[in-house]
Amino acid sequence: MVKKIKIICLLAFIYNLTFAQNKQLSLNDFLVDGTFRTEHVQGLRSMNDGLHYTVLENKGTQILKYSYKTGLAVETLLDLTKIEDSPLTQINDYNFNADESRILINTNKKPIYRRSFTADYYVYDRRNKEIKPLSEGKGQRLATFSPDGGRIAFIRDNNIFIHDLRFRSERQITNDGKQNHIINGAPDWVYEEEFSFNRAFEWSADGSSLAYIKFNETDVKEFQMNMFQGATPTRKENELYPSNYTYKYPKAGEKNAEVSVHVYDVNDRTTLKMDIGEETDIYIPRIRWTKDPKKLAISRMNRHQNKLEILLANAKVGTHTPLYREENKYYIGESNLDNVFFLDNGSQFVLTSEKSGYMHLYLYDISGNERQAITKGNFDMIDFYGYDPVRKLFYYSSYEESPLEKHVYSINLKGLKKKITSVKGWNEASFSKTFAYYINVVSNSETPPVTTLYNYKGKQVRVLAENKKVQKKAKTYNVAQREYIQIPAADGKTMLNAWIMKPRNMEAEKKYPLLITQYSGPNSQQVKNNWSLNWLNYLAQEGFIVACVDPRGTAARGEEFRKCTYMKLGEIESDDMIAAAKWLGKQPDIDAKNIGIWGWSYGGFMSALCVMKGHDVFSTAIAVAPVSNFKFYDTIYTERYMRTPAENEKGYTDHSPISWVDKLKGNLLLCHGTADDNVHVQNTYELSEHLVQANKQFDMAIYTNRDHGIYGGNTSLQLYTKFVNYLKEHMQNN
Repeated sequence: MVKKIKIICLLAFIYNLTFAQNKQLSLNDFLVDGTFRTEHVQGLRSMNDGLHYTVLENKGTQILKYSYKTGLAVETLLDLTKIEDSPLTQINDYNFNADESRILINTNKKPIYRRSFTADYYVYDRRNKEIKPLSEGKGQRLATFSPDGGRIAFIRDNNIFIHDLRFRSERQITNDGKQNHIINGAPDWVYEEEFSFNRAFEWSADGSSLAYIKFNETDVKEFQMNMFQGATPTRKENELYPSNYTYKYPKAGEKNAEVSVHVYDVNDRTTLKMDIGEETDIYIPRIRWTKDPKKLAISRMNRHQNKLEILLANAKVGTHTPLYREENKYYIGESNLDNVFFLDNGSQFVLTSEKSGYMHLYLYDISGNERQAITKGNFDMIDFYGYDPVRKLFYYSSYEESPLEKHVYSINLKGLKKKITSVKGWNEASFSKTFAYYINVVSNSETPPVTTLYNYKGKQVRVLAENKKVQKKAKTYNVAQREYIQIPAADGKTMLNAWIMKPRNMEAEKKYPLLITQYSGPNSQQVKNNWSLNWLNYLAQEGFIVACVDPRGTAARGEEFRKCTYMKLGEIESDDMIAAAKWLGKQPDIDAKNIGIWGWSYGGFMSALCVMKGHDVFSTAIAVAPVSNFKFYDTIYTERYMRTPAENEKGYTDHSPISWVDKLKGNLLLCHGTADDNVHVQNTYELSEHLVQANKQFDMAIYTNRDHGIYGGNTSLQLYTKFVNYLKEHMQNN
């Protein structure tokens, strides 16, 4: 009897195991249920002592203090549920002042664009356990403590205010702010989007001065977007007559905002304009104080973005002296702008440059003389994390081991280097304020993100989040795995990084439709050894082979590879995609008659172009929020790679999808949101009109009031369901 029971149990185990490993994915798993959502450490802040950190917990109602060493909570710094008559119920984000006696809290965040938002700010005094609103006025932005912790600067209605915490007084230091005309202390749309920053004011090291950039966008042309009633959310006021949202958006070749730099003296209550030169058609993408409170570093770029200068301004008199100058035969990428770092010794600074042909870190003295290259070699550095003055170490990440992997290193000025990440894959790091500890988040194609705490010696302290449940759950589903390969580029000699994902349990001799997924934009990267489980895995389950290709012009392989598309966006990338599709179409399990391509934004531009230019290769394309001609896109991004339409008409027109509409033979689905402030729906409307006039059949889906991400309510589920149905209809059931 015992033996019979054992056999039954074994059979049941085998049955359950087999059944469990054949669970079927659904789009709901990714877009509704969050079945494979991974855990991360949220709202972590290192404290001044470098021995403790804080975390936002319990649905944003508590800030807890933890020990790096033990991992134990040692103190509750704030618990909203225990404060009588608390004016707020949830914390969106928070920051400490200099001595950590006060906490600046924001709540009720309302997005403006990609990085900008308004919020309600509050100050919590840890000594007397009081929470007070920062200001009575609504729509506050960018509230920031002064270094001494006694004041907070913030923006409202395009003007800058300073709140004095000691006297609980508020002072308005600019008065000319006006919607669509003057912005003080915050970037305009195009600076925010393409120079990747949100705050355009900075406190001096001693808190005696506040430097800010003023944007005069009066002469910048306006773009209007219709806003309809819609649903989720509903704009009831637009039920019968749509409203217009109007904002300043400089398209390629058009006029930008004029910028100026000013310094406000807190004690004298005076404002001084800094000398940034006579040329007005320039960019000021960053301002940074040195360790000297009288010296302000101003980054200045020409309109072509191939010349970067750092001006050292005397904040007391307004004059400047040149500190650094670099020219590039192509352009200088915006990723360099945040890597200018002034050392505590006051006599040196570091920055990144591609002057060797690869991105590396360099040391300069305060007179602008190069002292040495800190990193060197035939690889690109990615992130600069900072300098530890105690151990005299610089921390950075790079593609040193492989273009597919990111690792973190320390290095000193003697060139002694140490890799501090040991797990293969894609590594991120964040350091405590004293660099005594660091947190490493790493994932690879087989392992979801693992968050681990280490001390400065590289010894593991503990694991903070492991995501073993997600990994175990994924193994119970019919999940296709990525295989990393290389594919010949169109030039016949360059090998492109790619991955391919095939349905499990493929039938012998059967050929499967192929979908190529890509982004393809300058310095982008899609082919990485990282964790990714999304709708493409579902598509593989449904009988598609999926491949991802990074063409020439993308990241991780040096300047010449990255910038070979200069002045001709779309040409080389589309050539490479067509060549990759042809090569893949020759593989024995791929149906060469059913090769599709899809992408979003720049990837949408590439999809639309490839299905027309490669009409004999691609049978189907999905283009989401595509650029149809770069003359419709903004100045900073477009001119960085293409210069202006007047200077490069051929570059703009030759590989605009609009120029290729007569070549369309396959199936094309265009999708766009009507409230896309980034890639305007104008792009899809103009492309569709040219397709109509060329008598070409295509499909189009327009999403009411949706921005570049096309989400909200059931939007994402409906959109991706449309993708899957479209691909099945045209690539499987034809």
